[in-house]
Amino acid sequence: MDAFTLSDALLDDYLELSPVACTTLGVPGRDYLWDDLSPAGIEETRELAERYRSLLLDMGEPSNRWERLAWRVAKTLVEEWLEQFDHGDPFRDLNHIASPFQSIRNVLDIQDTSTWDHITTRIATLDEPLSGYRETLEEGRRRGTLASKRQVESVIQQARVLAGADSPLQRFAADLASSEQATPESVASMESAMAAAKQASAAFASYLESTYLPDAPSADGVGRERYVRATRVFLGMEIDPEETYRWGWAQVADLRRQMVETAQLIDSSESLDGVVYLLKTDPSRCAHSQEEFVEFMAERLNAAVNELDGTTFDIPEQVKKVDVKIAPPGGALGAYYMQPSEDFSRPGSVWWSTGSKQVFPLWDEVSTAYHEGFPGHHLQNGVALTLGDHLSRLHRLLIWYPGYGEGWALYTELLMNELGYLEKPEYVLGMLSAEMLRACRVAIDIGSHLDLTIPDDASFHPGERWTFELAVELLTSYAFLGEDYAKSEVTRYLGWPGQAISYKVGERAILELREEFLGRGGGLKEFHSRVLGSGAVGLDLLRDLVLE
Repeated sequence: MDAFTLSDALLDDYLELSPVACTTLGVPGRDYLWDDLSPAGIEETRELAERYRSLLLDMGEPSNRWERLAWRVAKTLVEEWLEQFDHGDPFRDLNHIASPFQSIRNVLDIQDTSTWDHITTRIATLDEPLSGYRETLEEGRRRGTLASKRQVESVIQQARVLAGADSPLQRFAADLASSEQATPESVASMESAMAAAKQASAAFASYLESTYLPDAPSADGVGRERYVRATRVFLGMEIDPEETYRWGWAQVADLRRQMVETAQLIDSSESLDGVVYLLKTDPSRCAHSQEEFVEFMAERLNAAVNELDGTTFDIPEQVKKVDVKIAPPGGALGAYYMQPSEDFSRPGSVWWSTGSKQVFPLWDEVSTAYHEGFPGHHLQNGVALTLGDHLSRLHRLLIWYPGYGEGWALYTELLMNELGYLEKPEYVLGMLSAEMLRACRVAIDIGSHLDLTIPDDASFHPGERWTFELAVELLTSYAFLGEDYAKSEVTRYLGWPGQAISYKVGERAILELREEFLGRGGGLKEFHSRVLGSGAVGLDLLRDLVLE
């Protein structure tokens, strides 16, 4: 058995355990089932990882380049899983944005509506994954391994929204009723399913509030040991957190200077704060409906695909379509990307979670479209899916390193400015504010989890220790987020240690790698081909592959 065959077998066995992953990846046939989120289900996954680690070690590292990559990717994956099990991470996996509760809720958004009976069945049986998840959280509570109060309170609120009168589940009944598959029986079944799902979500919220929350720790930070372990998984490289913290603050200072200079190009009579207020409130710089916003972003992405194909990137035909959508209510605010199905029958899509917004300022969303869509995550994920001759199926479908993925997406924001796609100073200021947000994340994430003080030479509260309120203030005053968004962001960082720095740290590594590659005489398109052609890998391995 070669490395490709073994890694494919690992993927197949994993997908047998995770119908939700099947739906996310576009693997058909299991869209009516749920993962077993109970301790028994976790133990099955641990046993799977143990078995494949033994098989990979028995095989040994291959000499062929692409087989060696497949072997290294699979071995790293199962070792990371085992490390998480060893530290009890699945038993405290409850947070604001990226825990099993969100996976349960979000997978319904991408269900294939050609099989409404599958959707109805999944909604009707929502109690199954929530009950298993509750068992696992209870085991964590018994062990004293719990999520923090702030994270629990966030999920309680999200579960209440899912159970409420304005639940995102409501749209399924409306969509089914307007489809060709609608019958009185199918609509009645959906109504019954929604009622059961709302009841299950309400019961889960009540459990968290009455039983779990009283025992949850108040402290948000996770400490140095757990933080460094998390960053190694997210980045695929070791960092010195204190050095990275100092670098993050230097980035904050430099970006602040650039933002002030750019604001002067927009209105020299106003301060930076005044210019940002103008950009947020000037009707001529806003979209005035969700439909107008979606159309504006879709047109820009399509133009970029058409104009950059063959010059800056080699774009496979299957990757040239990207959808733009507004996310259902109830989730964390911001934009996110959903990758295509394996066969591209479901295109990649950029989703904006807009909350209560009715008017949509555009100044800071243009670079976000390039980040989440093309040439950011959409190109990155799409290219990988087409590389079946080089990358294992496991690698193409399942592997994701935020240091590589988010680093690339943030790099493409800078690249699109270099290529002239941020043609207005306000769009450049939006890109700089996005960079500032990611630099602030470095400061907030490391500082909060390691309980560091703000540097004495910083212009923002020098010498003070981080609090939730200070982190929100930095995001509102330096990155110009609205207060609700800033609170959502900080809650995210505190519940997902190490992930928030992956954007800026990944971008740093890719920019350094580009400089080295071009300095050796390589071309820009070739650099991009090598980065994208590696698939998602850790940043240390990416450097080896690009310079090989």
